[in-house]
Amino acid sequence: MSADRGVVVVGASLAGLRGAEALRRGGYAGPLTLVGDEPYQPYDRPPLSKHVLAGELRPDATALPHLVDLDATWRLGQPAVGLDRAARMLRLADGSALPYEKLLIATGARARSWPVTEKTGPLPSGIHTLRSRDDAAALRSALAAGPKRVLIVGAGLIGCEAASCCRDLGLAVTLADPNPTPLARILGSRIGGVIVSCLDTAGVDFRPGTHVDAFEADDAGRVCRARLKQGAAIETDCVIVALGATRDTGWLADAGLMADEGGLTCDVACRALDADGQPAPGIYAAGDVARTPNPLHVGRLAAFEHWGNAVAQAGHAARNMLAAEDDQQEYRHLPAFWSSQFGINIKGVGLADGADTVAVMQGSRASRRFLAVYGREGRTIAAISFDQARWLPAYAERIEAGAAFPPILGATDQSIKDFGVPDFPQPRSR
Repeated sequence: MSADRGVVVVGASLAGLRGAEALRRGGYAGPLTLVGDEPYQPYDRPPLSKHVLAGELRPDATALPHLVDLDATWRLGQPAVGLDRAARMLRLADGSALPYEKLLIATGARARSWPVTEKTGPLPSGIHTLRSRDDAAALRSALAAGPKRVLIVGAGLIGCEAASCCRDLGLAVTLADPNPTPLARILGSRIGGVIVSCLDTAGVDFRPGTHVDAFEADDAGRVCRARLKQGAAIETDCVIVALGATRDTGWLADAGLMADEGGLTCDVACRALDADGQPAPGIYAAGDVARTPNPLHVGRLAAFEHWGNAVAQAGHAARNMLAAEDDQQEYRHLPAFWSSQFGINIKGVGLADGADTVAVMQGSRASRRFLAVYGREGRTIAAISFDQARWLPAYAERIEAGAAFPPILGATDQSIKDFGVPDFPQPRSR
């Protein structure tokens, strides 16, 4: 590796930090630069939608620990704006350029914002997203001011966690989503329906099948209501837009790589692919931004917004960056996630979307304590637990092994009475 160029990590995130540390642990002693668009050292995102919103943790108390002495140069508050692969130069927003021998792209994702057009005009104030440390700080201040009603648009993980936090703060909450249940896209409506009962118990006004069309402002320019496509309106003075995320790949538009808002496409070794589908020399990717083949779903590319994936993939990419071309190893990772909401710990392994069958193997949906397993074409592909995670590692092993569905029978605490179809919503355009 060139001594004067070295390694540049673009994205001062969980994946960027752990990737840089893995390079040092792997024996790399050359120049190392980390580039971040925010002015902060890498911080942990999961607490933002939980402890920070609740006021239990300051936003600046979410910094990630440094596990290795990096001896690195930090370029924080300077977003990457372009990549010249021929010259091996990374261009930054301040006009400077960084030469690299090898590049690790870990720019993650951005919250999907509410669309603004010439027709809609600028958005009123009081409309928030929740992705970054600054987002969390601004939203915490808004919630602490005691809004009359918080409207959350989108009942995914972030939307549900925010609804749970708002109710814990004693705030009136309306949660609107076009799907029939919360978390329908990752759990299916059959299991997502359990969250409906949680919302009802917590006093959340859940509006399924609801499409928000536009927001209106009062005389001071602050949001005062949301207009629905159905013609009705919801009065609100604080809005949280929780419509998911887009991968941070805009800066790669002219780089000749296979990149769009769905991610940067990589091969099985975490090498970024060029427009012809070939590995781009010296460029690797890890974390939310990396769209890679999934060995559990042959022929499918996926980018995962999971904490564990960011750590594991960054370490694997770093290993391959230091290895010879004939020693590039395949990255294999079982997707996993967790969420804490309405007093329940939800944990999942595998990918449930695309399942054609689901069975509750332990507990019951009525008790809100259960473990459900998903199958597709006779094979086990995912498992989800609601406060019932004891068996989850065993199911994870069966998923990785491609075991038949259902994979575990005859356990003493099983009562398999609940088979059905997951009922995943059909893909839609906004």
